[in-house]
Amino acid sequence: MGYRFSKYEGLGNDFLVVEQANFPRLTGELAKRLCDRHFGVGGDGVLVTGLREGRPFMHVVNADGSTPEMCGNGLRCVALYLLDKGLVNEPSFEVSTDAGPHRVTVQRTPGESSSVEVQMRAASLDAGDVLRDASGQRVVEQSFDVDGRGLHVTAVSMGNPHIVLFDEVQADMAQLGPRIEKDARMLAGANVGFAHLRDAHNLDLTVWERGVGFTLACGTGACAAAVAAIESGRVDRSAPVTVHLPGGPLTVAVGELEGSERAITMTGPARHVFDGELDLTL
Repeated sequence: MGYRFSKYEGLGNDFLVVEQANFPRLTGELAKRLCDRHFGVGGDGVLVTGLREGRPFMHVVNADGSTPEMCGNGLRCVALYLLDKGLVNEPSFEVSTDAGPHRVTVQRTPGESSSVEVQMRAASLDAGDVLRDASGQRVVEQSFDVDGRGLHVTAVSMGNPHIVLFDEVQADMAQLGPRIEKDARMLAGANVGFAHLRDAHNLDLTVWERGVGFTLACGTGACAAAVAAIESGRVDRSAPVTVHLPGGPLTVAVGELEGSERAITMTGPARHVFDGELDLTL
């Protein structure tokens, strides 16, 4: 029996999008097989969506079968899918995720990438959302030893955990990414963002994504890096920050600090690639 799916991408971060109503229970092992780029369809993850009690939702399964709390690029893709398939009728609506509800606004451009604005969950600077034994603390540019190497990290939660570094370690990212992701000091693993300041309004960012590896883009990672840049005094909050990822740029607007949180808006592209039918015997 075949099961319909759609392939979407946001800045090269690519996903299989499936509707829960038309798909069997998705296991982590099945997601791994589907995301395999040689023996499956290929993707950075599977996005399960549809309507629950009339309300749009998104559930994410990574390419390694793990389940993250949130995926910013995935949410843009799901938002466009819901509008493309007529599951919503207005361009602005709310999507429930495992990290809470997020409002999205889609500007469709037929035949090209569409622009999707996401009202992200407020960024938390409570390091206890990312690191063990750090509840109530802020970790901004704090010394962090990795196998005798002194690094400086900022911990930010976007509903999922992020560690951001501005250290010049580009040559060692492939070793440091998985090492920091699984460091015992992490509460539940972490996405690792390697950032570089271009100027007061532009950052370069490469993300080692928890459960996936290096990806061409990471929406929540871009938001976390913008917050880290502001908190460390590298950029000013008064204007949006353009975060340049390997797959292209995202625009991140960071609001005023309220308690230990900052409001975040992320804007970037999403594109329908193709539709297909899955043979679940593969």
